[in-house]
Amino acid sequence: MKKTRFLSLFFSFLFLLAPSLAAVPSDSADCAVLMTGDGEILYQKNADKRRGMASTTKIMTAVVALEHVPLDRVVTVSGKAVGVEGSSVYLSANEKITMENLLYALMLQSANDAAAAIAIEVAGSVEAFADLMNEKARELGLSDTHFENPHGLDGETHYTTARELAMIAAYALQNPDFARIVSTVRRTVPLHDGSATRVLVNHNRLLRTYDDVIGVKTGFTKRCGRTLVSAARRDGLTLICVTLCDGDDWRDHRALLDYGFSLYETATVLESGEASYEIPVCGGRQKSVRLSNPDAVTLSRKKGEEITVKAEIPRFLYAGVEQGDVCGTLRFFRGGKEVASCPLVAQETVEKNPKRTFWEKIGF
Repeated sequence: MKKTRFLSLFFSFLFLLAPSLAAVPSDSADCAVLMTGDGEILYQKNADKRRGMASTTKIMTAVVALEHVPLDRVVTVSGKAVGVEGSSVYLSANEKITMENLLYALMLQSANDAAAAIAIEVAGSVEAFADLMNEKARELGLSDTHFENPHGLDGETHYTTARELAMIAAYALQNPDFARIVSTVRRTVPLHDGSATRVLVNHNRLLRTYDDVIGVKTGFTKRCGRTLVSAARRDGLTLICVTLCDGDDWRDHRALLDYGFSLYETATVLESGEASYEIPVCGGRQKSVRLSNPDAVTLSRKKGEEITVKAEIPRFLYAGVEQGDVCGTLRFFRGGKEVASCPLVAQETVEKNPKRTFWEKIGF
């Protein structure tokens, strides 16, 4: 399609169904947030209170590792990573293991020795790696998050908030390798000498008890209490739930996720072929061509929420359009944010007028 000036057309669909919303659930957490994947807060409690995060720290550890080192990098485990306090996969000094398998150990088994091995491989030391974590936090605009280490053992300046931890998780889930790892229930990795395998089972019980859960990470220390970050996806809608210091986190996350999904419904906002635009054609055997949407558009929206549609179509087209050519776009917005789009395609072919000779033009 030749470059042309586009028109912007606006129209809206307003769904007036009476919403049937679940009551806001109670929870046992000191701090909690329920957020959509694009950052809308649906529920909060002490969301900006600084608290320790325990092993949910490892979400940022994985992010930094994935952005600095390829998954197939073979890591020689440093002796400084062996015997770290807390959960472990019992790495051995000088053991060779891929970065990918270290990340599985980190996120499924919550292995502190894997966290240390990753940090030393990426940055040369745990302290230097923590600097990278804090640099990433600043890049994400986080002002109430600070890391001392890659594993989440308690520290005086190792803290976050429920809101900012949800933001870290939302960012991390955009990385397909991270999303794949944290959604894995079980993984086997070889022992250092290849004589046997380690079996890693994800500590996130919600992966086995809540159908829509896609991650993310558990955590616990005596000082922090139980911490949990979960994410669930249904009909294209992603929800992220964070609780800090919560003695009943499994129940609370199920209740909060149920509540979040109850606020939304899946709606077909445009049927296939429903949109239709007649566009003038220059230099063709016919004067216009019809554009329409080949596919229906279905998306999640809040009950009773308005969906706004912007049609980007040219003022005119030049002949030589083939049936099926994409000649425009429909964009769908919810709360000012684009949530879907679909192409507008030509419904017929418009051939160019044949060139006439000089004698034909003068009538011979």
